[in-house]
Amino acid sequence: MRLTIRDIHKLKAAGQKIAMLTAYDAVSARLGEGAGAQMLLVGDTLGMVIQGHDSTIPVTLDHVIYHAEIVARVTHKALVVGDMPFMTYKISAEQALTNAARLMQEAQVSTVKLEGGEPYAPTIARIVAAGIPVMAHIGLLPQSIEAVGGFRVQGKDLETARQLLRDARAVQDAGAYAVVLELVPAPLAALITAELDIPTIGIGAGAGCDGQVQVFHDLLALFDAFVPRHTKQYAQIGALIREALAAYVRDVTAGAFPTDEQSFSLSPEVLAALTDTHNKADDNASHR
Repeated sequence: MRLTIRDIHKLKAAGQKIAMLTAYDAVSARLGEGAGAQMLLVGDTLGMVIQGHDSTIPVTLDHVIYHAEIVARVTHKALVVGDMPFMTYKISAEQALTNAARLMQEAQVSTVKLEGGEPYAPTIARIVAAGIPVMAHIGLLPQSIEAVGGFRVQGKDLETARQLLRDARAVQDAGAYAVVLELVPAPLAALITAELDIPTIGIGAGAGCDGQVQVFHDLLALFDAFVPRHTKQYAQIGALIREALAAYVRDVTAGAFPTDEQSFSLSPEVLAALTDTHNKADDNASHR
């Protein structure tokens, strides 16, 4: 049975850390759930690690729906969260609700996630009031990367730290069931976590959060264009894949693949009959 937001709240209450992974397809979804991750995020990071863009901004709602439907369909236990992409919730609360409903209905995700703090509290409240669970996201907002001037830690001075505290309180009061803290100083993230009743999920926010989220491709060193400081590479799968593919190309080029082990046989009788038929056809053609 799939986990619910109530189960996620119970984990915080019990002091049990929450493991969240991104997933974009059947392979990453099955591996993430099989590893025991309680939450799978179909993030707009797919724009970078799947589509090859420099940011998440080109990702559309249809893109997320396509990938999220796969993840939701092949998993059975993890809570599946679908990202609300750039400009799909910022024009109005009604636009946000319409798009959140599409994500829930067409992709069958369990909840949606959107970036933004205090200014987006009314939007969160509108979506939650309609019965759609919302995970908030404060700190660094990747969809606003052009406005903030790059991937920078947020809340390092008193004014911005106070604003992040206000953001955290506002999204909780609006009804968000959890909040992602991205690139927030660890002591500030711990302070926010202690103050909130809802779980905090950190990414580059230290160990004091209730849980952590990381990008599937980062953990396995599958994406080498940029390695975030907050990522721990648990295996060099990318290097292993490159070595395996290079070996395949070498074998094909040298005629070493396939061998009899990767081929299928044909009985001598069938082969003889085919050869005889072919030879007779050639003889008939030569006498025309």
